Amino acid sequence: MSERDVMEYDVLTVGAGPAGLAFALRLKQLNPNISVCVIEKASSIGAHSLSGAVIETAALDELIPNWRDNPPPICVPAGSDEFWFLSKTGGFKAPINPPQMNNHGNVIVSLGALCAWLAPQCEAAGVEIYPGFAASEVLYDENGAVCGVRIGDMGVAKDGSHKTTYTQGIDIKAKTTVLGEGARGHLSKQLITKFKLDADCDPQSYSIGIKELWQVREGVCEPGKIVHTMGWPADSHTYGGSFLYHLDNNRIALGYVSGLDYSDPNYQPYEAFQQWKNHPSVKPLLEGGTILSAGARAIVTGGYQSLPNVEMPGALLIGCSAGLVNVPKIKGVHQAIRSGMLAAEHLAANNDSSGWDAKLRASVVVAELKKVRNFKPAFKKGRLFGLLNAGWETITFGLSPWTLKVKADWSSLKKLSEAESPTRDYVERTLAPRDRLAGVYFAATEHDEDQPIHLQVADTNICITTCAEEYGNPCTRFCPAGVYEIAQDDAGKRLQINAANCVHCKTCDIKDPYQIINWVTPEGGAGPNYQNL
Repeated sequence: MSERDVMEYDVLTVGAGPAGLAFALRLKQLNPNISVCVIEKASSIGAHSLSGAVIETAALDELIPNWRDNPPPICVPAGSDEFWFLSKTGGFKAPINPPQMNNHGNVIVSLGALCAWLAPQCEAAGVEIYPGFAASEVLYDENGAVCGVRIGDMGVAKDGSHKTTYTQGIDIKAKTTVLGEGARGHLSKQLITKFKLDADCDPQSYSIGIKELWQVREGVCEPGKIVHTMGWPADSHTYGGSFLYHLDNNRIALGYVSGLDYSDPNYQPYEAFQQWKNHPSVKPLLEGGTILSAGARAIVTGGYQSLPNVEMPGALLIGCSAGLVNVPKIKGVHQAIRSGMLAAEHLAANNDSSGWDAKLRASVVVAELKKVRNFKPAFKKGRLFGLLNAGWETITFGLSPWTLKVKADWSSLKKLSEAESPTRDYVERTLAPRDRLAGVYFAATEHDEDQPIHLQVADTNICITTCAEEYGNPCTRFCPAGVYEIAQDDAGKRLQINAANCVHCKTCDIKDPYQIINWVTPEGGAGPNYQNL
């Protein structure tokens, strides 16, 4: 094996999402002479970025004051806001929109398009950006501090042998490594464990957001209209809600968010989304239209009490890698941009990661999280209690003298023998796609079939014995892409992993009740290729 090539920079950023790009641009604004590299595992910048996304613009205004003169390709000013409580056949509009969902002055964007728009501005400032570079492992110096990352080898076959296309991955070294990988990042979770960054906080919690972009009939779309719903098809003890964002050019972005702290092992987030699309208030908007793109992504929802220590020797966490999402707002992009800018200001002034945790906790970013810390955990006691608590927390501006605890999502799943399966009260659905595999098509997911499976299951025997008996193999239901199957052949039952379907949502890594699934980075450039999501 030949010695690996090495690239060296002052600062390396892992992940070209809004946090990583904002960080890189701000750092070059403050110190044009510093060398900054951004790597991204997706085939192109923005191809793995998925969010609602209605964004607050204050942080972007500060980062790029004149951005409205050359806005991102999809950028629709927010118009009317509506919040609905749904039943199976109808529902009612809330007489007062929740203050957290007042979007006056905000804009609706495509997060992927926003990142693709932001990247050239980083490059113009001197940032080097490399898509298709998937960081496979962390590099450490002789003192145990992070000193960079190793890019995964390309052209490795399933059996570990080298194909004719084999290319050895390079080492990228830096004085400081910044992790902006998004929710449940491959390297971030390793570093949080290694440096015990979560020793003094609650476990992180997540939701899964499943989203589609539709081309609808002429006259249906009302550009700027923003609708959120709660209620059906989720039962009263399952956290769930939806969004409908009307774009321009007869396009509507819509999605459904399911809290991964649900208890029913038979719950299927993907099916809940498809059911909601067939609700009488939603279906007429989509009938006669076509799906343009679809995807799924984990969302960090643990909030303030799940915020880990965000600094370690040689590295720091920003954006969703740190868990900076405002759950009641359903917004994290402004927090990502702001945290990236603050991290850049910290490094420009201090030259290393020391003190970053204290700076972030003293900032408006964490102050915002603290005010809303009790919103999501309260829904564990049921929808009614959650709504009552939300009202209380709103009235008191989050000044309650208590902080509700957050548990790991996998621990909330009940065994089949203990679970009270609610009546789902589902309807016959007629809108596309017909099933999860058809949905994967609209994510444009690509993986070389002959590469090591990036979904590592520690003991597959558990899947066909203990898990089958106790939980009925929930991985076959919570995965939105049909990656996991229990197959039957002459040798008996076995777990079949359809890794090529994976959309990198990380749900399996989060919700597996035995915590034996480890999502690792596949070859660079693999995975979904989201268009305008």
